[in-house]
Formats: sequence, structure tokens, C-alpha cells
Amino acid sequence: MNEPQGASVVIVGGGVTGLSAGWWLAREGVDVLVIDKGMVGWEASGRNGGGCSHHFSPLFAEEQRLWPMMDELLGYPTEFRPHRIRLAGSAEQMELYGRAVRNAARQGFASEELDAMQIRELVPLAGDTMVGGYLYRFGGHANPHRTLQGYAWAMQDHGGRVMQHCSVSGFDVAGGRVKAVLTDRGPIACEHVVIAAGPSTGRLSAMLGQDVPMVAARAEMIVTEALPLMPYGGVDGNGLYGRQTLRGNLAYGGGPHEWLDTPAEGAPAKPSTPLMGPIGRRLAELLPKAAHARIIRSWAGVIENTPDGRPVIDRLSTVANATVATLSSIGFGLSPASGRAIRDLVVDGACSFADISTFRLERFADLEPNWRELQGWRAKAAEESEAA
Repeated sequence: MNEPQGASVVIVGGGVTGLSAGWWLAREGVDVLVIDKGMVGWEASGRNGGGCSHHFSPLFAEEQRLWPMMDELLGYPTEFRPHRIRLAGSAEQMELYGRAVRNAARQGFASEELDAMQIRELVPLAGDTMVGGYLYRFGGHANPHRTLQGYAWAMQDHGGRVMQHCSVSGFDVAGGRVKAVLTDRGPIACEHVVIAAGPSTGRLSAMLGQDVPMVAARAEMIVTEALPLMPYGGVDGNGLYGRQTLRGNLAYGGGPHEWLDTPAEGAPAKPSTPLMGPIGRRLAELLPKAAHARIIRSWAGVIENTPDGRPVIDRLSTVANATVATLSSIGFGLSPASGRAIRDLVVDGACSFADISTFRLERFADLEPNWRELQGWRAKAAEESEAA
């Protein structure tokens, strides 16, 4: 494609959040360009468990409304499947997972408690080791790779553009506004810029004089060989998240994370942690009748985490035409709703369908300078945790 000279809205970051925002803008006729230092959807957005069940978020209701419609809205398959099951291996886990049931019920979403017989029927790979569980009549899961490609294609169908392998080096600011995004392929003029660059969001926002506190982590997942399909593919528990794919593979991950001092720009997110074995062990405990299955591959994606674990979707206070968005490692499931919220902030200045005031940057005004140390988010923390 010819090098673009500019766009009304330039989105820095071709992950799920940036692509969803680009699609929402493009479908309303906004001239939008998404740029990414690598390939779109290549990092954590395409390397996750595919869950769509964020009952604790103010975007939850919109997330639940939109996911069953996404194949039709995008015009491309996401492989979305509704509902999830969470299994508990102890009474303490039943109580912990019951909090989601109660929170969702307050928002009008139903769940069912499962006994051992129901678990054997609905989750045949679980066997008889679980003390109970819940069937959430909300949430679900989708295929991250197909969904990311669907966002990109649908945005382009509406006139949006994508520029891959394009690194951002800074911004041209004049009169309190961003005039252009500076890249290794030349400046790209814009009327508004959205920074949705995952772990690089803090670094890029700092170039505009705004501190967005976050720390990066490498999150690992494993994939097993294909197994017989269960009635419900979305099964969580034992500290794991993931799903059974339509081919029958089990794709699962779960902490502790491998915390990074600084994300390496342009470096591939190769699995290098000691977590593959412990993830496999916990998966065998969760689904003992799958314990014989071989792990055929693993992958990792670098995710970002804010100090309180909640997203940031806000206009920057330092320049008049910049929006920042970090979903703090839960971007995939919330993407249909977060993209719409970003569209609202860019076009209208406020979210029209949910109160996202808890996503504002002002909540970090009194953040302790050593907040990362207080959280225990240190490099090598994952290895130390597993060795303990």
C-alpha cells in the first residue's frame, strides 16, 4: 500500500483494543488508521484464553450484549460460544467463585450451582475430583486469532486502514495538540491520536507528558493435543483460564506472571518462563481425564497491568486530542465494549452507554512511587513463586 500521509484518527497499537476502536470508528465513516510496530494481533491479543466473562467491569453489560452479535456485526467468524463453567476443588474455591455468581446476579445474569453428577455430564474430562462448580449463564469464549482478524478485515471493509511494521518514535505537538505521529516511515498527520499500545502505552503516553503507571509481564499458555469435545468448551478453575477449541485442543494459562523490568521493543514474546510445567500440572488436576494428553506447544504474550488491575480509558490532560486505553490484561473479552467506549470518547468526549469514571487516570494521583515493589511485581517473581 502507499504510505499514508495522515488520517483523522491514528490509533497506535494493532492489538484487540486498537482494532476494535478502529472498527467502531470506521463503521461510522471516520477516517482511521491503525499502526503497529509488528503484525496486528501478534502479541497478547492473539495469545490468551479467549474468555468473555468480565462481570466486575462497568463494561460487562455491553460486553454481554455484543458478543453474541459479533459474527453478524463484523461479517467474519469469531467462534464465540456462550456460557462458562467454573469448577471448584474445595469449599473455599466454591465460596470464592460464588462471588462472581452473586455479582452477576445483581446485574441480572443467572447462574446454576452444579453437583458432582452434573459436572460429570457437562465436563466429562473433570472426573470425580471436583467438589462442585457453577454454570454461568453469561460470558463465554471466542477464538482470539479469528476475532482479531475479523476486527481488522471489518475495519478495512468500512474504509479503515492498517499499517504494520511501523514503529512510533514520538509525536509532533503544537498549541497543546498532537499534529502528527512520528514513525520510522515518516510523520503521519492526525486530528486525534489513540494510544492503545499494550505494554508500550506508558512509554508513549510519557512522550505527551502524561504518566500512565503500568508494568509488563509475560503470560504463558499451553495447548494440548486434541481430545473429545465436551458439551461446554469454556471451563475454568484451579487458578487457570482457557477453553477447549473447536478442534478439541485444551488451551490454558494462569499465573503467576513473569514480571518484566521493561518490555523489549520489537523482541518476540517467546515462552521462557518455568511456568509450562506447573500450568500442565494444574490442568491435569482440573481435568484429570485429560492428564494423559501431550502438550504440543506453548506461547507467551506480553501484557500490561495497572497498579489496581483495572483498565484505563481516558482523555489525556496534557494534550487536547489524545486518548489512552490500556485494558490491564483483560482486553480481549471486553473488546467489543471497550472499542465502542473509545469511539465515544474520541467522537463525543464521553461514554454514552456506561459509567467508566473508574477508568480515569486521576485515580492514580496519590499513587506511591514504589507501588510496583509494594505489589511484589518484580522480575523473577514467577520463578521464585513456583520454587517456593
